[in-house]
Amino acid sequence: MTADVPEPDVYDSLEGQVALVTGANRGIGREIAEQLHDLGATVFAATRSMTHDVPDEWEHLLVDVTQEGEISDAVDDIFAGAGRLDILVNNAGVLEDEGDIVAESVTNIDRTLATNLRGPMLVCKHAVPLLIQDEGGRVVNVSSGMGALGEDQSGGSPSYRISKTGLNGLTKYLDGEYGEKGLVANSVCPGWVRTDMGGEEADRSVERGAETPVWLSRFEPGAPSGHFWRDKEVIDW
Repeated sequence: MTADVPEPDVYDSLEGQVALVTGANRGIGREIAEQLHDLGATVFAATRSMTHDVPDEWEHLLVDVTQEGEISDAVDDIFAGAGRLDILVNNAGVLEDEGDIVAESVTNIDRTLATNLRGPMLVCKHAVPLLIQDEGGRVVNVSSGMGALGEDQSGGSPSYRISKTGLNGLTKYLDGEYGEKGLVANSVCPGWVRTDMGGEEADRSVERGAETPVWLSRFEPGAPSGHFWRDKEVIDW
């Protein structure tokens, strides 16, 4: 931690708490959901299709984050079934590299921004009222160093990069707008992880990639908020 970001207090157990994880059927999202479940949380696993496999111990929700109606219905189901929401992990995302912005298709631009940025905004639009019912609700936005303004932004994937920069902006907004109401909102770069998106050459396992997002999900009320993290350390936006 730095001098202005104190060491957070974290829950050892999430018994009695409720978590919503988007894109929870594979990759980092599935590992995050698994670890939250192992810590005792009731996990609502949001996936784009009900044919996607998730463990029977989780609550399975149909949520394509580009579809507001599905998001609204899912949050209603969480309220009806659990009466609360303590943790939201905005993990669902897409990455299709079509070169630079001149080469990238409008179809890919629209799909990427709709999934990676508009989607988390819509999920927050409907989930925040539940998250601020009690002090200490947490939003963990799974971002990327590819969207960090302080890092070299060359190398393609313009829509993905810009969507993650915007997602970091959403984190800052949530902290500024709802921090005084007890919401704890943070972004996280999981690193280059061996998933369908990251590829086989990536240098991190899904367990390592999920480590910091899960740690952020364990933050107690009053913990640091409005920051960008990697490996449990604050990094530059």
